[in-house]
Amino acid sequence: MEQTLPLPVVRYLAAVRPGQIAECFTEDAVVVDERKTRRGRAEIRQWREEAAKIDYRQDILSVGHDGERALVRCRLTGDFPGSPVELDYRLELAGDHVARLEIA
Repeated sequence: MEQTLPLPVVRYLAAVRPGQIAECFTEDAVVVDERKTRRGRAEIRQWREEAAKIDYRQDILSVGHDGERALVRCRLTGDFPGSPVELDYRLELAGDHVARLEIA
C-alpha cells in the first residue's frame, strides 16, 4: 500500500461541515458506522449532522491506499464514552468521490 492518499480521501478528511462531507461521496454512496448503514448523500449528511453535535478531535495515525481502496487509521478524542478510540476508515473510491466508507 502506498502512503499517500488519493484526492477524494484528502477532501473527505479535510471537510468540516456536514454538507461538505456529503459532497465527498457519490450520489448512491454507502457509509457503515456503529453497525448502521447510511445510503446516499442525504443520509450521509444527516449522519454527519448528528456527529457534529459531539465535541471531538480526530488525529490521523496512518494512511495507505491501493488503487481504488484506501485505509486510514485515526484516533478520536472527545466528549463521548470510551474516548479516546482508534478507528479504521476503509474507503472505496469511484472517480473523484468516495463510493463506500466503513468505520470499524
